[in-house]
Amino acid sequence: MILSTARVSVIGCGYWGKNLVRNFHALGALASVCDVTPSGREMASALAPGIPVFDEVGSVFASDVSGVVIATPAETHFALAKRALLAGKDVFVEKPLALTYEQGSRLVGLATEHKRILMVGHVLEYHPGIVALYDLVRRGGLGTIQYIYSNRLSLGIIRREENILWSFAPHDIAVILRMVGALPFEVVCCGGNYIQPNVADVTMTNLLFDNGVRAHIHVSWLHPFKEQRLVVIGSRKMAVFDDVAKQLVLYDQRVEWQEGQPVPVRREGEGVAYAGDEPLRLECQAFLDAMTQRIPPVTDGPSGLRVLRVLQAAQRSLVMNGEPVHLPMDSSDSLM
Repeated sequence: MILSTARVSVIGCGYWGKNLVRNFHALGALASVCDVTPSGREMASALAPGIPVFDEVGSVFASDVSGVVIATPAETHFALAKRALLAGKDVFVEKPLALTYEQGSRLVGLATEHKRILMVGHVLEYHPGIVALYDLVRRGGLGTIQYIYSNRLSLGIIRREENILWSFAPHDIAVILRMVGALPFEVVCCGGNYIQPNVADVTMTNLLFDNGVRAHIHVSWLHPFKEQRLVVIGSRKMAVFDDVAKQLVLYDQRVEWQEGQPVPVRREGEGVAYAGDEPLRLECQAFLDAMTQRIPPVTDGPSGLRVLRVLQAAQRSLVMNGEPVHLPMDSSDSLM
């Protein structure tokens, strides 16, 4: 393994931040860690012995570190990312980029103005299984994409500062937008609050695209078993990525018309091999590569902003009990 010459500081060493600390340290890129809690600082010292650990973010922004990784609660993302960009740092911020489209747009503008890298932590886009699925779609291996659905379900971890839509759905939205190559023009979202008032535990989001593709995203932290499954239905073949079972299966199945009747064609699925690299390690390496090469990563600021636009529309629909929300298109919306 070649250790990176880029150096970063990770802000936040909690549930997810500790994984970022571990990976950047293994890549030889960790300069320091910052956490406001004693338990977070203790975790950082255990994961990265000898690495400086700060208890306030000003120490990070005043340091000569070139990159800042933000793994703090979602409501702090905008303020911390803004400070980092204004301090001249490249920024990797965990999802979501911010809590409003306006905030996200300001961050993208600041990154452009200061010529800084801005990356969003949509880790699923770096998963080798998803990359292999992207390749199948791009090469036309499934035919014309017709329908996509994603289930991301489990019992916990239950958050209080954000609902299940903002906690789980960003990953699937990011993957679906890139796969379709466009933003939806209509978003519909319904859900329920069963554990805490005004914090949705379960949501179902439906996306409708100009090319006729439909997608739905079912997320829940109130479910009896863990499921992380993405199904893509094409005109020629179908593909299923199951992150729990660690497999991508391609099905040569479709519906054909015979003598005026639709007839299902069923065949056994065939496993598609993909590398076993840890997705988060690949994501961390992508940030370091972007820092050294000055090339935007796959999950750059504009990518995160598109996801934020869909999230905000879904949240609005959720509040209105499933009323459709339409997204006006402009030239900046193209993913192609």
